[in-house]
Amino acid sequence: MVMDSGELKEILIKEGVLNAQQAEAVSGKSSENNITFQEALRQSGILSEEDMAKVNSLLLGIPYLDLNGYSIDTTLLELLPEQHARKLKAIPLFRVQDSIAVAMAYPDDIIMLDELRRITRFDNIDPVISGLGGINKALDTYYALSVKPKKSAPAAAQAGQPHQEGHGEEEAPVIKMVNEMITRAVAERASDIHIEPEENIVRVRYRIDGILYESGKLPKNAQNAVISRIKVLSHLDIAENRKPQDGRMRFDNKDLDIRVSTFPTIHGENVVLRILDKSAVNLDMRELGFSGEDFKLLDKAIHNPNGIVLVTGPTGSGKTTTLYAVLSRLNSMEKNIITIEDPVEYELPLIRQTIVNPKAGITFATGLRSILRQDPDIIMVGEIRDRETADVSIQAALTGHLVLSTLHTNDSASALTRLMDMGIEPFLVSSSVTAILAQRLVRKICVSCRREYTPEVRIMEELGSSHGTAKFYKGTGCPACKQSGFLGRIGIFELVMVNEEIRKMVESKCSADEIKKKALDSGMTTLRRDGLNKIAAGLTTPEEVLRATEIE
Repeated sequence: MVMDSGELKEILIKEGVLNAQQAEAVSGKSSENNITFQEALRQSGILSEEDMAKVNSLLLGIPYLDLNGYSIDTTLLELLPEQHARKLKAIPLFRVQDSIAVAMAYPDDIIMLDELRRITRFDNIDPVISGLGGINKALDTYYALSVKPKKSAPAAAQAGQPHQEGHGEEEAPVIKMVNEMITRAVAERASDIHIEPEENIVRVRYRIDGILYESGKLPKNAQNAVISRIKVLSHLDIAENRKPQDGRMRFDNKDLDIRVSTFPTIHGENVVLRILDKSAVNLDMRELGFSGEDFKLLDKAIHNPNGIVLVTGPTGSGKTTTLYAVLSRLNSMEKNIITIEDPVEYELPLIRQTIVNPKAGITFATGLRSILRQDPDIIMVGEIRDRETADVSIQAALTGHLVLSTLHTNDSASALTRLMDMGIEPFLVSSSVTAILAQRLVRKICVSCRREYTPEVRIMEELGSSHGTAKFYKGTGCPACKQSGFLGRIGIFELVMVNEEIRKMVESKCSADEIKKKALDSGMTTLRRDGLNKIAAGLTTPEEVLRATEIE
């Protein structure tokens, strides 16, 4: 047991399962009959079978699963014949590699577990606990269905070894479904997979180049099995479907890392998988889309021995990729580079990377303080979210370290005023921040189907461009770009170098608009102007630049 009767009683009262009077009555019955508190609770009839299963889950430290509405992988039923399933009060749920998850009414019964291993020929049984009524209902429902005749087991199974994945028709349907979903998403360059339950179907959408496309639909009865498979692979609690969960999995090879997020909805759990493919990401600063002048200025800023370089923009604008590209450019045997991130998206050689973990007391601010005792040359802070993190970052920059970080602001000049809004003294901001890069991502025209065209007059008026005889291009759609006309993305940038004039304006608490005007006078290229330059180069369309930038 993971807790004694006294602890269990306190928890049941706290959770509202029992009131104090009921708890005392059960304790009295326990003492009078010399039986355990939980046995007295069972005999009292106060709780339902499902509630008793939840109590036993607390006692045993085994996950609880409500089988009502849960979709079981029926291909596993042939591993456990009905007569044995009814005797053991157990039913297989799903399989992961060399183990199977089994719902049991009595998962603490060692003899039953041994019997399950013998019958199923799986040494690894992962039990979950369910109420006896739920088990019996599931047995009646699923074994009443037609079960395919059992094929001869592979040699490995006949020798007492579990079935292995990846044997064509032998592979469970749910495993195939999830594997194919991820494999196809990677092949189509998707950054995210959305698994979205609706009333009668489960919709699957891929995010490709920042836009969501429907990929297909899953039958509603496959919903629970698919989600459970994903949860197991990402080490999430399969029994918890009322709270959001976050996890991570590796798929296929070491270069493919997937972040998993679940979120409860009225039709079941919505799941989003963020695909991080190290083999596909480009961490070369020269390939991100900088103009020649902006590249030189930013390269100079990041090679300073100290100061803060900030990258700003909304979520999904490529800030993290830019920071990783900067780190890759700076990375060398002579430098000690340490990062604190939330989460670590790509692992980089020679760089010490750590993850924010509030439960362990590691926040951006506390982690940064510890990093300063690790003799770093360069520090990357995933995001400056609060004054404490901003304070420590500035102190690090002022004591001889180069600090790289991100902020959520609409343009580069606003980053300076945002720091002051956090409560940082203007003179500290002006003396520590050396450069601010604002950025957005726009889709690149597919070169396989690129054609010249004339944009609508309203588009050009909204863009505010004096285009003269300039040529404009768009993709007409082809198999290479899935008929979208776009293939890949490129950054558009706005770089502010904090010179002496801007420092004085910061110390005088000038507004972001005033600072931006001074930066323009100093030669800054705005996001919109950089977008126009990329239109002129035939890299993107006017519509894309309008979508990504604000009116200036």
